[in-house]
Amino acid sequence: MIYSENIFLCIAIPLATCLLFIRDEVRHFIAAFLLGMGMCLISAYISGYLSLVTNMGNNDTAIFLSPVVEEILKLFPLLFFLVVFEPKDRVLTTLAIAIGAGFATFENCCYILTVGAESLPYIMIRGLAVGVMHIESILALSVWLIMAKRLKALSFPAVLGGLALSMIFHAIYNLLVSKPGITSAIAYTLPPLTAALLYLMYHMMPEQVKRKE
Repeated sequence: MIYSENIFLCIAIPLATCLLFIRDEVRHFIAAFLLGMGMCLISAYISGYLSLVTNMGNNDTAIFLSPVVEEILKLFPLLFFLVVFEPKDRVLTTLAIAIGAGFATFENCCYILTVGAESLPYIMIRGLAVGVMHIESILALSVWLIMAKRLKALSFPAVLGGLALSMIFHAIYNLLVSKPGITSAIAYTLPPLTAALLYLMYHMMPEQVKRKE
């Protein structure tokens, strides 16, 4: 058994102290990183409670419950910032990346303390798979929100549609990784390939579109 709250405080206190001495985008990034960590901790509480209530096992919880809970909680701070402050597109995507990175970092820290870190190849796979997956799911969702805003179609159905896509992507990964063998190998390669695709898509965007950011 690990004490997630203690781990959270150990990581969060130095980062929160940094907020006193930095400004502008770096400060926003670290604040969003801390938000991502907090969302990870809260999602663990909610998923654990729902797992007990529904009598689901660990695999079923990971496939059916965790993607829904985690993607909703990652969306909340991003959507709040979008609606209240109406940031530039670049700022919104940066915040999305920071939230995803904070979520993934805290989840990986707790996982390593639970199962150990003896196997470097497995830990590297964990970082490249789960860590990257959390970042790109919310990054893709932020791009979806930006496009909806540009098309003046930002509404509840649009947000719900983007959220559903991120949940499906997350659930597919968890489903594939739950079975050892070829399916888990496919799952491990899915996030890095998706990240490479998003990177290429961004750099192939017309310059006039990027300037709007």
